[in-house]
Amino acid sequence: MYGPAPFYADVADGPPGAEAEWLTARDGVRLRLAHWPGGTKGTVLLFPGRTEYIEKYGPTAGEFARLGYGMAAIDWRGQGLADRALDDRNTGHVMHFRDYQMDVAAMLDAMGARGLPQPYYLVAHSMGGAIGLRALIEGLPVRAAVFSAPMWGIAITGLLRPVAWSLSWASRKIGLGHAYAPGTRPATYVREAAFDGNVLTRDRAMFDCMLTQVTEHPDLALGGPSLHWLYEALVETRAMAREPSPAVPVLTWLGSHERVVDTAPIRDRMARWPGGRLELVDGAEHEVLMETPETRARIFAAIAEHFAAHP
Repeated sequence: MYGPAPFYADVADGPPGAEAEWLTARDGVRLRLAHWPGGTKGTVLLFPGRTEYIEKYGPTAGEFARLGYGMAAIDWRGQGLADRALDDRNTGHVMHFRDYQMDVAAMLDAMGARGLPQPYYLVAHSMGGAIGLRALIEGLPVRAAVFSAPMWGIAITGLLRPVAWSLSWASRKIGLGHAYAPGTRPATYVREAAFDGNVLTRDRAMFDCMLTQVTEHPDLALGGPSLHWLYEALVETRAMAREPSPAVPVLTWLGSHERVVDTAPIRDRMARWPGGRLELVDGAEHEVLMETPETRARIFAAIAEHFAAHP
């Protein structure tokens, strides 16, 4: 299914010309895709993180337009304006983590149908980094990839990790897989967190932009993950850790103050990715693409060089 979808340009802060449409995944789940035109060098596939939505990446689309690239971004199943699996739409939930690959397939089909400029490049953040790595392993047709704080592991303290595994596994057996994972709530993070001490960004303007988006359009917001999602994510990240790195040129960014994803699997993966490069951003938090202007300038200049090396 294709057709025009809502797009909240009033809070997207992106370049003009964005268009959004509905997609239908192979299993019937409705998704939302947006495309920003940007030039003839190719198109960036933007894979958002958990809780995120298309409009959040308007500024990123602007950066790529300036560099001569168009950008396409997706609302994954269970978030943004895509179909949500539970009656409580604030819960981040998915039946199987591999289901996100059906969303990737629907995105590629729509991009092909639109004739978006090739070659394609991948930029994947957080949970999108887990989806993106699996897609690369399975042959995603991109020339090069960039990861931002990829969720190749979940930040759980050593003592709590066995509890997370056992609790998330057991919840599915007793019909409580829909319950929120421990320590999470229905409210989306930026609605409850103060800017000072937040785990996302050091840039006040970017933080305020995220807050405005979910305040003006609360249907975009998402709260904590379900226990079932947690179990699926743990299984998927463990399985991918055993996979060899795909033969795709990759550049990965990680803030030195990262507190959302587990950094050890990132360092391990990049140490054994032939030709891959890990760049640490001193002082940065989780959202390295939405950090201070100086940091963003450095990051996008490096991304432009990375893409240009693989035209």
